[in-house]
Amino acid sequence: MNKFYEAWLSAGQKVTDLQAKQQEIALKAVNDPDSVSDEELVQIKDQLAKALKVRDFAKQAYDDYVETSETASIEDKIVKSPATVEQIKAEDITKQFINDFKDVVTSAQEGKGGAGLTIPSDIQYQIRELRRTFVSLENLVNVENVNNPSGTRVYEKSADITPLSKIDQEDGSIQSIDEPELTTIKYLVKRYAGLMTVTNTLLKDTAENILAWLNNWIVKKDVVTRNTEILATLKKGTKTAQLAKFDDIKDLVLATLDPAIAATSSFVTNRTGFSILAKVKDAQGRYLMQPSVTNPEIYQIEGKTVTVIDDKFLPDDTGKHPLYFGDFKEAITLFDRQNMTIDATNIGAGSFETDTVKIRIIDRFDTQLIDPDAFVSAPFTAVTDQVAASTASSPK
Repeated sequence: MNKFYEAWLSAGQKVTDLQAKQQEIALKAVNDPDSVSDEELVQIKDQLAKALKVRDFAKQAYDDYVETSETASIEDKIVKSPATVEQIKAEDITKQFINDFKDVVTSAQEGKGGAGLTIPSDIQYQIRELRRTFVSLENLVNVENVNNPSGTRVYEKSADITPLSKIDQEDGSIQSIDEPELTTIKYLVKRYAGLMTVTNTLLKDTAENILAWLNNWIVKKDVVTRNTEILATLKKGTKTAQLAKFDDIKDLVLATLDPAIAATSSFVTNRTGFSILAKVKDAQGRYLMQPSVTNPEIYQIEGKTVTVIDDKFLPDDTGKHPLYFGDFKEAITLFDRQNMTIDATNIGAGSFETDTVKIRIIDRFDTQLIDPDAFVSAPFTAVTDQVAASTASSPK
């Protein structure tokens, strides 16, 4: 806001104060006429009249400034849409965060006992959006934002549902029906941290470049960390299947999971497993794996998307390539604390010896297996092509 707007607000506040004082004197005069002199009555009346003129004059000066100034910023306007206000707030928060980040780095000292610099929600949103550009398994699982470091959730387990009983007689007894099986899941948010070395030249860069560097570094670390924890949770699954030939994959898609789960399921494998599955053919020589019609960069098996993770993070196990199939949003929940923090030191972690600054990032989340029946693990070594039906030999 500019100085004209502040002057108008100040003048308006003075009018309000004088009006309150006038009312107080009026009540006092009514109750005890001798307690208030004629001079006091005239004085408060004149003061209020002058204050009103000053307020109106300040308002007109502000209106003239807004109307005539070609460089009037959006903060100078009285009426703002909610979207504009939120945008201004987000920009201010981002700028303040970068300034605070520079302060943390330049004044970094070890042992202050501080909790670090909390990354604002607006920047965390940018991080989440950037995370989508990487191969992130978080997009496949259910994500629940939580405010508490621990808690419990109650879920309905998969169970065989029986039909209602048929009653043949008017006075026939009604059988008790099966009740849903419920299970309690406890989550405990854990901390995941990492260090990064910062050079002094970084602090001389623009706020946009600093934010881009910070977001990129956080996203890379965060995606790998969350992928690792999700994959570790997948290993806790109980349903397994064996793959050796083309038709086994058909059975995996069509016959291993509940139809409602299979309808929203997808595949996860590593790079080596992907390259093997991509070469499997049916009896007509067509590849099992086909590119998506809407996005050729996405491959599918039986219309189910295949997500590929690098072997470094999803390695083979005892010579077998990992393959998971299921609805991972039903299977796993990631409880996200949404409370990333940043801290720095120029003394510890070897930064004193190298004259650098170490940046520490801490993320807080937990992953829990919710429904082990929502996916199946089908590790394999090789998958043979579909064999064409042999043509019947002609009679001799």
